[in-house]
Amino acid sequence: MEDFRQAYLRLCKEAGAEPQESVVAQLQESRAAQGSRLDLSGHSLSADTCSVLARAFQNDTGFTEVVLSDCMLSEEGAKVLLTGLFGNTTVKVLDLKGNNLRSTGAELLGKLLARNNTLRRLVLEWNALGVWDEAFSLFCDGLASNSVLTQLDLRNNQINHHGASELALALKRNTTVQVLDLRWNNIGLLGGRTLLEALQKNHSIVQLEMAGNNIPSDTLKALEQTTGHNSDRQSTLREGRSRTQVLSKEIQTLKEEKGRQYLSLMNTIDRQREEMGRSNGSTSIQIGQLQEALNERKSAVNSLTAKSSGTCLLSVPRIRTKQGEAAFSFYASHIWNKLPENCRLQMTEAALALSEQKNHNLGELLTRVKAEKEEQRERQSRERKKEQEDSAHREGKLLREIQNLIETNAQLMNKVEEKERRCKSQQQHIFELKQELTNSTAELKLQLTQAEDRLEMEKRRSKQALQDMDSLRQKEVEHMNRHLEESERALQERIFKLEGQRIQLEEELSKAKAACVTERAQAEEELGRVRAQVRLEEQELVSGLEEKLRSVRSNLQEVQLHCSQQKQTISELQAKNSQQGSEINAMRRRTEELQQDLSAKDQEKVAEVSRVKVELQEQIGHLQAERTAQGGLKEKISALEREIKVLSSNHREVLLDKESEMSSMLEKLRLKEAEIQRMREDEANRASYLQSAILTYVQGSPLGHYSSPKK
Repeated sequence: MEDFRQAYLRLCKEAGAEPQESVVAQLQESRAAQGSRLDLSGHSLSADTCSVLARAFQNDTGFTEVVLSDCMLSEEGAKVLLTGLFGNTTVKVLDLKGNNLRSTGAELLGKLLARNNTLRRLVLEWNALGVWDEAFSLFCDGLASNSVLTQLDLRNNQINHHGASELALALKRNTTVQVLDLRWNNIGLLGGRTLLEALQKNHSIVQLEMAGNNIPSDTLKALEQTTGHNSDRQSTLREGRSRTQVLSKEIQTLKEEKGRQYLSLMNTIDRQREEMGRSNGSTSIQIGQLQEALNERKSAVNSLTAKSSGTCLLSVPRIRTKQGEAAFSFYASHIWNKLPENCRLQMTEAALALSEQKNHNLGELLTRVKAEKEEQRERQSRERKKEQEDSAHREGKLLREIQNLIETNAQLMNKVEEKERRCKSQQQHIFELKQELTNSTAELKLQLTQAEDRLEMEKRRSKQALQDMDSLRQKEVEHMNRHLEESERALQERIFKLEGQRIQLEEELSKAKAACVTERAQAEEELGRVRAQVRLEEQELVSGLEEKLRSVRSNLQEVQLHCSQQKQTISELQAKNSQQGSEINAMRRRTEELQQDLSAKDQEKVAEVSRVKVELQEQIGHLQAERTAQGGLKEKISALEREIKVLSSNHREVLLDKESEMSSMLEKLRLKEAEIQRMREDEANRASYLQSAILTYVQGSPLGHYSSPKK
């Protein structure tokens, strides 16, 4: 840690950049903690600091985990920093959370994954790698070529279905990523299906997080089942590897034990051979000694027989040393030669008989020893042959047992592989059935949703049409009501005006009638007065004529003139009366015209009201037709609902059939798994029985007795 801090300060000095105090303080804390983790999260790193850290990371061997979350890295800083990590060989965990990495960051991360061979875990949460499809495709290419990364966190990276398809292509080629987190993106239905297709070929991912991606629940369940199958497959492979390792270790221990037993057997055979050699040597030495003694006895007997036939004297050996004079042969020959001849003869005969007896005894002993030696040799040869045969038999038996164990292990492995293949094929078949079921359910759901959408659209459309028609009808009714009200108000106003005019005309007519009556009365009064006056005047004139006949006759012309004047006045009054009568008739005609106008207005009002009634009846007919159309639509809606019910019932029946098929397949799978488990238990029991039998055989065999003291 101190080396990294000094290298950072030195590189800052060489680059002419000011060391960032927060980075220096964090490096100081890391040095005090004596850990392999560099945590710079929350520190804003400038481009110069990133370039210096990149140069320091190129040759660093101390840190295995680097945390750079929420460091507000610029594009230039991220580019320099990631470029510096290309050649690093110690960093295994890299955290770049919350740095808003975009196109440049995605390209450089792809290059980093393609070149770096030590990075195991990469955290890229809260970035924007999926905004640019081309840059994210480069990142996916780097991921596809990577062979060491096991954990990848891509939460909240704005990945759409195009990015999901690129990621699926990368996962088809990648075989090391085991944990993948894609929560809170925009993958959708299409992206979920492409990832599901990729996971059918990728068997390394055992944990996949897909929450918050607008993916249907059936696709999520299929993804979970696929990851579960992968985890089960990985656990099965690990268990198979562990069992294979245990069996190989047991076989190796058996081979070592059999080798040790074989070596101990060979050592025992060698020791027996050495003992036999030593016993043969001692026996040969004893036989040589006995042969020498026998030869000496024979020579002594021969000399005695020779002497008995002659003088019976012993030849004194030549002694060249003084020590030789003390020998038995020197003194014995002197003593023998000094004895009397009878004694020498008797003693010679006795010695000869004794020597013959000893010779005979020695011959018998020699023959017995030779016979014993031959028997011992034959017995040892038989024992050696038997031991060799036993060892060869045991060795062959052990080799056959080892071969049988190897063949059994191979058969078990073949059976396990065959079971795994059958299990995989069944899982694949189940997965295909589930996929087909999910696809059919998805299609049915899609059709159902489309039908529901169409029905909902038809309902909304009909409802909207009804609402529009209701609103239009209400508007038309309101408009007609307003128009009727306005027309009624206008007609009422006109009626009021006409009534006023009629009243005024009636008043004028009444006034004219009253004036005519008054004028007539006045005219009649005047006429009466005139008549009375005329009568009075006639009477006066008659009287005056009678009295003044002459004056009347004289004034007759005046009176006639006055009478003509009066007649003219009367004619004028009559003309005025006729004129007033014509005016009255005109007023009557005007009144009649007004009444006719009123009746015409009433007729117009009645016609308008009838027209409005006809229009209302037409609108009511239209509304009834629309109601009948709505009834037809309702019938269509009910028919569609019945069809939807039929489809839902058929879909439910299909789902029930599929569920029954799934349950039957699951039951078959459970039975197969139980059978596989039973076979595994049987194989384990057989292996344990075989191991116990081998151990008991080894412990009960002579090799076990020979090898037991060493243990």
